[in-house]
Amino acid sequence: MARRTSPRREQGFTLVELMVVVAVIGVLATIAVPLYANVQARGRIAKAQADTRALASAVTIYSAHAGRIPTALSQLTTVVTNAAGVAGGPFLGSVPTAPGGWSAYSYTANTSVGTFTITTAGDGTTVSIP
Repeated sequence: MARRTSPRREQGFTLVELMVVVAVIGVLATIAVPLYANVQARGRIAKAQADTRALASAVTIYSAHAGRIPTALSQLTTVVTNAAGVAGGPFLGSVPTAPGGWSAYSYTANTSVGTFTITTAGDGTTVSIP
């Protein structure tokens, strides 16, 4: 049996077609890169907000147990005995670290009044409680 041989014509993309594809990819990348950067910044802000709420909650629970607010965030990771001799805590496993590029969580306590402020800053935003 003899095989028929037919003239083969090379199939491929023209230079114009390849340039159009590259241009479309460039336009998509131009749109996607800023959106991706914005998503990361929003994620860091959300982490900072969640961490400050968790810290504030732990301070409030510590205060309810001990009858006073802590003087430092590190006290939230230890066991505390209240005036009735009841041990409680730790109220946090560890003090969370701030998102990358953000300042460490700042805790300011006014023990005479029983108020506190937790603050951090980054990505052009300041997160503060209360």
